[in-house]
Amino acid sequence: MNIILLGPPGAGKGTQARFLCDERDMIQLSTGDMLREAKDSGTEMGKIVADVMARGELVTDEIVIGLIREKLKGDKKGGFIFDGFPRTLAQADALGELLAEEGETLDAVIEMQVDDNALVARITARSTCGSCGEVYNDNTKPIPADGKCSNCGGTEFKRRADDNEESLKQRLMEYYKKTSPLIGYYYAKGQLSSVDGLGEMAAVKADIAKVLG
Repeated sequence: MNIILLGPPGAGKGTQARFLCDERDMIQLSTGDMLREAKDSGTEMGKIVADVMARGELVTDEIVIGLIREKLKGDKKGGFIFDGFPRTLAQADALGELLAEEGETLDAVIEMQVDDNALVARITARSTCGSCGEVYNDNTKPIPADGKCSNCGGTEFKRRADDNEESLKQRLMEYYKKTSPLIGYYYAKGQLSSVDGLGEMAAVKADIAKVLG
């Protein structure tokens, strides 16, 4: 099963992707992770990525599609979760063509809907474990009283420098400008399902499970 998780920064896509990887043996394809992995891999594609990044240039859609193609040719396990790609209509077209070429299908596109004000309040209260990436929130899931991560026991926690109100509003604006047209695109194809991204973590997980069947 191959799916896309759509939603603005902080909607919880990474958390839900982790659940799917653990419980359905799916593979999360995060653009950032793929680029970092490629840069250090020494493959032909990796050398291209390293060169582009060294020059401080933006990685092209062709390169990202090339990296996804390599992944699709490997072990598919329980299928792929596309996280952070596609971001534009052109990328959505390119991904659709690639999946067809590889004999793969796109089984679901899940939009994690959020209220912007609530999202900003949630993210500005967010911190993560420096060791394992477990996410905490000052209001809904505070760092344990003993100062140790409940997942790995780590004691270092960090906040993203751009998790502040001004920066978040800019990131949201960027998302709505470029990525929100994908919601109409996949709706028209009959592939879109929406869940409440601001619900309790377990409730969001259950809603996604219902969509996937």
